[in-house]
This record gives sequence, C-alpha cells and structure tokens, in this order.
Amino acid sequence: MELSLSTSPASPAVLRRQPSPLLHNQQVLGVSFASALKPGGALRFGSRRRPLHRPITCSASPSTAEPSSEVKKKTLVRRNDVRNIAIVAHVDHGKTTLVDSMLRQAKVFRDNQVMQERIMDSNDLERERGITILSKNTSITYKNTKVNIIDTPGHSDFGGEVERVLNMVDGVLLVVDSVEGPMPQTRFVLKKALEFGHAVVVVVNKIDRPSARPEFVVNSTFELFIELNATDEQCDFQAIYASGIKGKAGLNPDDLAEDLGPLFEAIIRCVPGPNIEKDGALQMLATNIEYDEHKGRIAIGRLHAGALRKGMDVRVCTSEDSCRFARVSELFVYEKFYRVPADTVEAGDICAVCGIDDIQIGETIADKAHGKPLPTIKVEEPTVKMSFSVNTSPFSGREGKYVTSRNLRDRLNRELERNLAMKVEDGETADTFIISGRGTLHITILIENMRREGYEFMVGPPKVINKRVNDKLLEPYEVATVEVPENHMGPVVELLGKRRGQMFDMQGVGSEGTVFLRYKIPTRGLLGLRNAILTASRGTAILNTVFDSYGPWAGDISTRDLGSLVAFEDGTSTSYALASAQERGQMFVGAGVDVYKGQIVGIHQRPGDLGLNICKKKAATNIRSNKDVTVVLDTPLTYSLDDCIEYIEEDELVEVTPLSIRMCKNPKMAKKGR
Repeated sequence: MELSLSTSPASPAVLRRQPSPLLHNQQVLGVSFASALKPGGALRFGSRRRPLHRPITCSASPSTAEPSSEVKKKTLVRRNDVRNIAIVAHVDHGKTTLVDSMLRQAKVFRDNQVMQERIMDSNDLERERGITILSKNTSITYKNTKVNIIDTPGHSDFGGEVERVLNMVDGVLLVVDSVEGPMPQTRFVLKKALEFGHAVVVVVNKIDRPSARPEFVVNSTFELFIELNATDEQCDFQAIYASGIKGKAGLNPDDLAEDLGPLFEAIIRCVPGPNIEKDGALQMLATNIEYDEHKGRIAIGRLHAGALRKGMDVRVCTSEDSCRFARVSELFVYEKFYRVPADTVEAGDICAVCGIDDIQIGETIADKAHGKPLPTIKVEEPTVKMSFSVNTSPFSGREGKYVTSRNLRDRLNRELERNLAMKVEDGETADTFIISGRGTLHITILIENMRREGYEFMVGPPKVINKRVNDKLLEPYEVATVEVPENHMGPVVELLGKRRGQMFDMQGVGSEGTVFLRYKIPTRGLLGLRNAILTASRGTAILNTVFDSYGPWAGDISTRDLGSLVAFEDGTSTSYALASAQERGQMFVGAGVDVYKGQIVGIHQRPGDLGLNICKKKAATNIRSNKDVTVVLDTPLTYSLDDCIEYIEEDELVEVTPLSIRMCKNPKMAKKGR
C-alpha cells in the first residue's frame, strides 16, 4: 500500500481537525505523521521506509480547483505560457537574494557582466539600509514559460506595497528562514495571499545555516496555514528547501541540486497560469505608478481581459460613473531585467502603459465602448501619525531648497499618488500637515527621501491613531517578536513589561542560546523601544513587530525617563563651556558648532529639562597663564533621523534639512521642566 500526503485531498482535512497544535505523533489511517512530515518526504510503515510520490499535486492546481458557475459562464481560459508570482516573506529572510540567484541562473545577464548584490534594491536608501522599500517587477523565461516575478518589502510598515501587488499575481513564493520559521510579517503576507485564493509554494531558505531546523519550520508553517483558515487545497503546499546565496534548491534539505531547477519546476507545476477572458472587453487595473522624465506617468498592472495595443483609445474608470477617455502612446512588457517596447499585450501578462498623464493607482484602463471598472485596491488603515510643518528655527533657509508650505503641500500630495497606505490631512495651522502611515519607519523613509530632494521642514513626535467605539477608547496593538540571548533576557522582559506588553509565547532556539519572546503590546509602547531594547541587551536583541488589532486603552506609558539639555542662547559652542556642560549628561554637539536658543544639545542625566550656556568663552585677563589647561571632551552622540524621531517627546520637534538633523523644543508649547 502506498500513501501520498499530497495527492490525497482528504489527508490534510483529517490533519486540520486534530486538536493537538503540533503534527508530531498524530495518527492518520494508522500511520504516524511524526515521520510523515520529515523533510526527506518519506513515510514509515513498521520498519520499511517508502518515499513519497514526486511530483506532487499542488495547491490550487487545475486538477483540484473546481470552476464556479460564474467562471463557466464567462468562458475563462487559462494561459499556460505565463506565470505571475510575488515573493513574500518576513524581513531578512532572503527574498531579494533569492531573486538575484533566479535572475543569474535564468541567464538574464551575460557571463562576463559584473552585477552588484541585491540587484532588485535599486534605490539608494534601500542599499544603505539593506531593506526593500518598493515592490519591483522583473521576468525570466524558463522552458518557454515567461515567469513575471515581483519582489516585495518585508517590513510590516510597507505592508501596503504587498497588498497592492497581490492583485497582479496568481501565486506566491512564501520564503521562510530555516532557523526562525514563520515570523509576524510572514503571517501578515500569508493571510493576504490566502484571502486572494493564491497558490502558495513554501521556500525554506538559508538551509545551509548550521542551526537550521527544516522539520520544525515546515510544521510551524503548516500550523500557520490552519490558523489562517486556509482551504484543504491551500494547506497541501509544496515545500522547497533552498540556499538563496548559493543558488541551490531541492525537495530534500539533505540533497540539494546544484542549481534552482527544483524551484523553477515547482513554480511551473504548482502556480497556475492566469485565468483570462481572452475575447472579452479590455480590463487592466493600475497597480503601480512610475515616473519618467521623457514618458511622463507610467501605469503598471496586469491585463485581466482582452488585448491592449499601442495607439489604442481607452476609457479610464474609477467607478461606473466617473470615466474619462485617453490614448495609449507606448506599451512595454517586462523581459529579463528591462522594460521592452511591445505593440500588443494579451490578457494575463504584466505590462507598463504610457500616455495617460493623470492615471492613479486603483483606476481601471478599460475598453472604450464596453469597458467596466474592476474593484479598486483596498489597503489596511494607518496606525501612526506625525505632524510636518514649515521650518521656523533661526537657521531656516540656510541649507534647504524648498522651504515654503506650498512646496511641502505639493510634495506630500505627490507622495499620496503612489503610496496608498499613507494619508495627508491639514493641521491646526496653514503651514502644518498631519501624515498618517503604517508605522514610524514608513513615515521616516518619506522624511529621508524629502530631505535628499532638498526639502527643509520640522517633524513632530509620532502618535498613535486611536478609535472610539461604543464610547470606549481603543488603541492599536501589535505583536512584537524579540530574539535575544538568554543571559540578556531579564532586562528585556522588564522593559517590555513597563511598556504594557503581555507575553504569550516563549521558545528556546537550538544551540545558539537565543530565546524567542512574543508579546502583544500597544503601539504606543513601541515608540522609542528599539534603542532602549538594544541598550538593555547590549546590542544583541532583534525586534520585529506587525499590527494585530485594536484593543482597549492600556493606560499611561512612560517612554522616556530623562530630560533634555537645552541651549539658552544663540552662538557657537566652545570647548570651555562644553567641558562643564558634559558633567550634566551626554552631549549631541561638539565644539565649534552653531546652535540656537531652544535647540536640544544633549540628554540630561535626570528627569526634567535643563537650560545650558554652551557658547560661553573663557574670560580673558591681562595676566599671563603659566600653562594652557587641556580640555578633554567626550565624543558627542550622533543620532540618525530614526533615533531623533524615537527620542523626542510631546513638546519637542526634529528640524530636518538636506545637510543637518537637529532637535529643538517646540516654541508653541508651554515650557516644561526647570
């Protein structure tokens, strides 16, 4: 008798009803699944060991997916020469590196072509921070099948990018680290993919790590599918074991092929081709917008029905009522790493359209005569807000090119066109704007981009967006996952407890001596937490967060115990004054730096603010000194933009200019402290 875990749709259904949270020691048809889900993919029958059948039937494959009556009525056909996939994962699980290897092995580049690492992270800011911020398209050809690949961000703050691109694809590669397993953002992106009904191929990446535990990771991922109410077909996922950096993959963690062939085969076999209405009226949803100095606005999206031709007259619709007419001037498809001009694009492919100057994300390019709009893109609501205002410090206008409220308003409105998860509202005064986003990193990236473009402005402290339901105040909660060495666990647990965090899970990990802590914590408690947790763990802790839900107000949270050192006159700092000032706390400025009244120049060693004169010069007398006193100054703290935004409190602002980042007291608020 032979039994395949995958070909029998009943087997996952039986598994899903088991009360035990783990797969170990479960009995199905008298077979123990403790060995059935071992990465080698073999079942034990007594003393005999028999391999599972390969290739297996995959989730949402043509043989299992039953077409609905509506699909039959529209006579949809499936294209087999195209696959559209998104690569989704938690941050640092190796998405972009895996795409690098896929591009190299698909011969996208010449053999002698020198390519940098993380090719898809083309933005300067992405390269500096080592993260993906914007989702990007590329394509490869494997065995006469075109595979459109979309690389997505891993941070929860950029979850809007992931939600947006899932409209364009038919399946996802869920990349999971072979040690960490499913993390908070893994859960978020998988939940969205399952809601769309996409096929999922699980890639257990970094399998070459010394403490890799693939069996645990596959079991945990299966549990995550069940928690998210996946269908039986979706739970029946294909697992591929890979090392993205080495460019190897296989169906067994101990037996990897010399290339990524097994991964490409799994994509072709497990991800269905796009379901299209070939002869229907043209429909294409604009999922992304790019800007080119020569071509203007470029709309990127997947063609759902019909065919699009260069020079074609189309209708651009937001809803049934609001439509306007336009003409497609140029048409591009993605081939390898570049955009290639095309005369015609058929339904199912991803393309870029030029010539529609006012197109927005979420609008539909439809047939001129019979076109109907597709449902618009919906993204989750923002949870954090910050105020942007015109720079009013004495140094305003020295370094920036764009300094007026009109410049600020125009730039923020431009950001809204492509950043769907962000909102902009007018503030209390004409020169203040309230920016809402998914998290402080989401807004900080915007601030950094504006600063590099020559804008000069002031930023207030981050605040959470609360809701009131049935006269009860609700605030956003997040799930925080902390990976910390065991000997630093005490201070970290104490810190999270002070921030109103509630621990609901704790696990030890392998031989590395690290502990995984999972907390449900108010978003307010996370503001300013990253630096504090690094200090408490001596720089060894890794903190990851993802939005969970709104819950009851948790009460007051103290985020900062110490006050600030504030300059009380304009001038240039002197080493003579700093020598005595540094006894009061840690300084942000060195000698010879211009400062102004109200600027924060250091951290006070006690609660409450303290005014200092750091511009005082040594009194000159007519008595000759026998020797000059050597002044030894401590090295000033250098705070990045993220650090400054974490540091400031309610009555403080960050002054952002192209060359400098300073902090100051808000002159509009009553003075606190001494």
